[in-house]
Amino acid sequence: MRRLAVLLLALLLVGSAAAEAQRTALPRSRLAVHAGAATRPERADGWRTWWRSDSAPARWTAARASVASQVRWRAASPGVEWGELALRGSGEAWRLRVVLVRIDPRVVRLRLHAVESEALFDGRWTVDSAPATAALALNAGQFRYGVPWGWVVMDGEEELEPRRGPLAMALAIDSSGATHWLDDGAIDSARAALRPEVAFQSYPALLVRDGEVPAPLRAPGWPIDLAHRDARLAIGELRDGRLLVALTRFDAAGARLGFVPFGPTVPEMAAIMGALGCRTAMLLDGGISSQLLLRERSGAIHKWRGIRGVPMGIIATPRE
Repeated sequence: MRRLAVLLLALLLVGSAAAEAQRTALPRSRLAVHAGAATRPERADGWRTWWRSDSAPARWTAARASVASQVRWRAASPGVEWGELALRGSGEAWRLRVVLVRIDPRVVRLRLHAVESEALFDGRWTVDSAPATAALALNAGQFRYGVPWGWVVMDGEEELEPRRGPLAMALAIDSSGATHWLDDGAIDSARAALRPEVAFQSYPALLVRDGEVPAPLRAPGWPIDLAHRDARLAIGELRDGRLLVALTRFDAAGARLGFVPFGPTVPEMAAIMGALGCRTAMLLDGGISSQLLLRERSGAIHKWRGIRGVPMGIIATPRE
């Protein structure tokens, strides 16, 4: 009888430990990349797993940026390069394509752009709204009820005041092209000191303080869904000061269905940005809103459309 009691107690303890581990661990998933085959995965030798949720790093260093070497970069226009990455994830993200754009803000000018109407933000902006001079266009920030969420500075004029949020982050760009990444506690002092030409807020932050993954993205228990999968759009800063934009597309049913909102979780997107060499990064509005336009110097235009308009976008034009 005593042996049975001891066995039952042991089983209860094991079950309790397993339940506790499940409550404090990321949802089980992994990410793999096609070695040397970013554009033609069907001709690759195989997949290489480079990230697992059960061994996810708390910080991404330059030495961990192994996925960056799998991207074949192509010049689009002065200061703008682009490439693609083929990934395989878990669940609905079993086949993904990531469209990547590297931007040198010292060479191109980044601006916020909205559709001209009686209301400054009317929720009708798409990449088709971008002017013909734009080398790059993508949707910006997050929004609520058709209005951008948080701080917005357009052409040096503050249009909306900052807002507060535990994982909120702002990107401010001054007239020289210098970029400044600010958490919500640093915005107030920066508003007067920086006098940015462009600024906007978004959330959640994916990487902070030189590659650190924020604690709410490393374990459950915070008010953020770590298991939800969606199409994603993110912007970050590389260690050489250039900006990186990453747009995910579902890649199991051809380019025509790439807009289907299946994609990475938020922790997986943090891993993607970290493995590509970013030291700071944040999500922009994703899902059916995520969209990107790239115009090459040759005149070729590439568009990855969403199916919903947004209040504003980011455009890149040559510096005069």
